[in-house]
Amino acid sequence: MGSKSIYSVVAVVGIAAASGAAWWVQHKPKQPVAAGELAPTGQPAAGTAAAPAPGGRGGVPSVEVARVEIMRIMDDAQAVGSLRSRQSVVLRPEVSGRVTQINFRDADRVRRGQLLVQLDDQLPQAQVKQAEAELSIARANHRRNQELVEQKFIAQRAVDESAANLQVAEAKLALARATLARLKILAPFDGVAGIRNISVGDYLKDGADIVNIEDLDAMYVDFRLPERYQTKVRPGQTAVIEVDALPGQRFHAFIQAVDPLLDANGRSVGIRGCIDNRQMQLRPGMFARVTPVFGVREGARVIPEEAIVPQGGRQYVYKLVDGPDQDTRIAQRVEVKVGIRQPGKVEITEGLVPGDTVVTAGQQRIQKDGTPVRVLDLRGGNGSPTAAAGAAPAGGPGRKSAAMDVPAARAGNPCAPGSAAATRTRAS
Repeated sequence: MGSKSIYSVVAVVGIAAASGAAWWVQHKPKQPVAAGELAPTGQPAAGTAAAPAPGGRGGVPSVEVARVEIMRIMDDAQAVGSLRSRQSVVLRPEVSGRVTQINFRDADRVRRGQLLVQLDDQLPQAQVKQAEAELSIARANHRRNQELVEQKFIAQRAVDESAANLQVAEAKLALARATLARLKILAPFDGVAGIRNISVGDYLKDGADIVNIEDLDAMYVDFRLPERYQTKVRPGQTAVIEVDALPGQRFHAFIQAVDPLLDANGRSVGIRGCIDNRQMQLRPGMFARVTPVFGVREGARVIPEEAIVPQGGRQYVYKLVDGPDQDTRIAQRVEVKVGIRQPGKVEITEGLVPGDTVVTAGQQRIQKDGTPVRVLDLRGGNGSPTAAAGAAPAGGPGRKSAAMDVPAARAGNPCAPGSAAATRTRAS
């Protein structure tokens, strides 16, 4: 019983001590709060100024801007293709025979009609002489029969038979001459001979490869574009060509033909361009990077791509207008119509005028239309928008603006539309 009384006394004393501590905490005298420190509730103490909001002075958000620029831009696309000769052929004999003459050297320039390879023609020449003799006899017999029938010494039937024999003799002579001509391998057009696969004394069967002839004055570039471009591309346009074998050099091709049949597998359209290669810098089989130019637009209004804010299928930008003071601007949301897109740049066709200033970074800080903002000068200044933010050339970093300057066709360009060389190629 004594121990239970002790436990009860200890419990009562503990409860009393806890109650007294709680009362003291609740009635503790308040200490003065220093300016700028937080009260126990986490709010600034009365009589202290609120800290500025992040991102700007006095709660005004900071943004980066760029000006609407006037530039010359291209409506183009990117593709890869292969180069091939304007005319290319592998010479093959039509009849069998032994090689007796080779009248060219490897990589020689040859002319149309030039004799390149001569096959053994002794037997065909003898056949030609035999046919000529038979023709001479047939003509003499026919002439004699005509004279005799006029004197009524022979019947008309003999004249008809001699006339038929004359025609047979003429056909035999034509056949012998054609066989003889097939033993001469001639160049079909002006070009450059390749590396021959034969030697003097070789016996060639009909259809055996002799040598390839390439017309290198003009080169074709064949490439494909997605089907969405088939309404833009048309003959007469130009394309900028770059080849890995000649870094830093650019060539210009005239688009000559657009394939009317689209590839059902890749949904692409085949296109052929022609390149002036009279300097002999390009070779068939080269890999080419092709930039077809659908149109060049002068005086286009261009802004950085990051200024566009898409919302609900429409395109908007935040345009800045003058604010209440020198350091503050007012952001106004403006709907725009976009045109040609290039890496890092986009054309504006409606909604902005040259010289307007648009927000390129910090749009998420603008809560609503008409929000005051402070322009962040990346050069270290304050207040005024910088033109440097939008001064990059059209096409984005790394794009060569010189590609826009497509030179006019030089005199005698074999690929220029309407040139005599191009017409002759189509005719052949």
